[in-house]
Amino acid sequence: MKIYGVLGYPVKHSLSPSMHNAAFKALKIDAEYRFFEVAPSDLNKFFDALMEKGICGLNVTVPYKERVISFLSSLSEEAKLIGAVNTIKISGKGLEGFNTDGEGFLKHLKEDLKFDPAGKNIAVIGAGGAAKAVSVYLSRRRPARISIYDVDIQKAKNLVHHLKENFSIPKINAAESVEGLDIRHCELLINATPVGMKESDPCIVNEGLITDKILVYDLIYNPKETKLLKLAREKGARVSNGLGMLLYQGMVSFEIWTGRKAPKAVMQDALRV
Repeated sequence: MKIYGVLGYPVKHSLSPSMHNAAFKALKIDAEYRFFEVAPSDLNKFFDALMEKGICGLNVTVPYKERVISFLSSLSEEAKLIGAVNTIKISGKGLEGFNTDGEGFLKHLKEDLKFDPAGKNIAVIGAGGAAKAVSVYLSRRRPARISIYDVDIQKAKNLVHHLKENFSIPKINAAESVEGLDIRHCELLINATPVGMKESDPCIVNEGLITDKILVYDLIYNPKETKLLKLAREKGARVSNGLGMLLYQGMVSFEIWTGRKAPKAVMQDALRV
């Protein structure tokens, strides 16, 4: 039996095992998808023993999407451009890194939410691995403006510099604060941070910044409605959590690992919990 799983810390909130195990069962693939919750101090040890464990593929989540790159034999062009990895294929070729986050996000945005980022003003909170993937794919659609904020301002500046080097966007900037994102004049707001996963987390955006003219997309999907999404919904804004992105990125990961077409309906049903 082949073993796959999701690597992160924490990771037990992930719905990926339900989705992938349902797909393996539907296609009669002898495989199992597991949780791999690994503390930062144990990450080196985990990768040292990876081959012995018989693991054939991994999804990577917070906080390791950038850190795992040092353990990999090769990177796809997408992963190189984004600078983060969320999918690892383990084979005779070694450990190959891919990024399916951006593709999954954009597919959900365009196909299901019918939102085209072209010519739009966009605000992104966060500048880590998920934010990089989302920002790169948004940049390909030539938005009018992207503003990025991160508590680590240097991370936000580095991401802005990277996007400016690789894409032609009329306006792109690193904001000094959430207020500096000018959310009131944006058509899309994305939370690409883990803030909102815990009940004790504050709402990441002040209520005065949200209008009914914006789509608020929180990459978090567990809980289904974060404080940010609840506030936005009450303000009359369109809202989405990250379940759609999870589905589409998972389908691409599944196809990378197995070479088989991902059973979308089966995987989607498994996420309806």
